[in-house]
Amino acid sequence: MFGQYTYFAVFVKEVPVFHFGTYNSFIMVITYHGGACYRIQFGDTVLVCNPPSKKSSLKTSRFGADIVLVTTDHVDMNGVSEVGIGDRQPFAIAGPGEYEVKNVFIRGYGAQTSYGGDMLPNTVYTIALEGMNLCFCGALDTVELPQVMRQAMEHVDILFVPVGEKGVLSPADAAKLAVSVEPALVLPVVFDQNPEKVLKAFLKEMGGDQAFPVDKLTIKKRDLEGKQGEVVVLGSSAS
Repeated sequence: MFGQYTYFAVFVKEVPVFHFGTYNSFIMVITYHGGACYRIQFGDTVLVCNPPSKKSSLKTSRFGADIVLVTTDHVDMNGVSEVGIGDRQPFAIAGPGEYEVKNVFIRGYGAQTSYGGDMLPNTVYTIALEGMNLCFCGALDTVELPQVMRQAMEHVDILFVPVGEKGVLSPADAAKLAVSVEPALVLPVVFDQNPEKVLKAFLKEMGGDQAFPVDKLTIKKRDLEGKQGEVVVLGSSAS
């Protein structure tokens, strides 16, 4: 159901610039680990979203994490035990609510998905850490969002948006959501067995047609200032 890469796309709209003073020295590293799994490291803290479980046909890298987010209770995204090693067991979040873990502020908003063919609950998470705001949409399948969720997305810096042909947002709807949210950066999460076709369609909707792979995204808050969206491909390190 997934491709091997995640792509940024170039926006045609300008986005607001936020200044956070001392936060400009803070470094965040984002890597992609197959499926819909992303690892975010900031200092000694590791946050992971949507690791596949042992029952999934998807492969992912195994590592220890401090926080794990599960957007959808599906074997492709609910492998909490796969990101715990030895004494390093993560604090698991798997549904709507407000959470504070290791100075990371997380809010989950209830939504839905038809990923896999069945209607399932899907949680959209916003994450605030050290002056940067992220949003994981999970396997979201509609752009008709509640007002409270729209308001939560108003100051998102980095948006992880699902793209596919079945069960999640179509390329056109994914682009529509990305443009309406106006983040500094967009990471399309590909839920499809034909990723090149889907990504090409998404990039076309976003006004671009190319993407270039990198192993990881290393970014500071000041790097986001003035961004209108840049294309970055995160290659999977899953083995």
